[in-house]
Amino acid sequence: MDRIVISDLTCRCVIGVEEWERREPQDVLVSLELEVDLSPAGKSDQIEDALDYRALKKTVLIEAEASHFHLIEALAGRVAEICLEDVRVEEVKVRVEKPGALRFARTVAVEISRRR
Repeated sequence: MDRIVISDLTCRCVIGVEEWERREPQDVLVSLELEVDLSPAGKSDQIEDALDYRALKKTVLIEAEASHFHLIEALAGRVAEICLEDVRVEEVKVRVEKPGALRFARTVAVEISRRR
């Protein structure tokens, strides 16, 4: 299966368990791997036959930045649901990173995979 990859989409959202984490939006990074049949777009060279990843990015950003999840696991799950709303997406892998969440670590991340 073919893939579309979006790496390190920066979202600012309220996320965290502790009260101090929920006072102001924090940066999280969202990366996606979308399994999609790209052959129709490859053959036709027409945008109508392609997955509109710009629109998908916009939807993910809007949803993430409006969210107030406690866990990055929940944010990852919601992002996966958004991606699977497009019937052409057979599978999605979502990675959500929360930089600075742990002292002495650059980031903490969860990765999930969901199929249609």
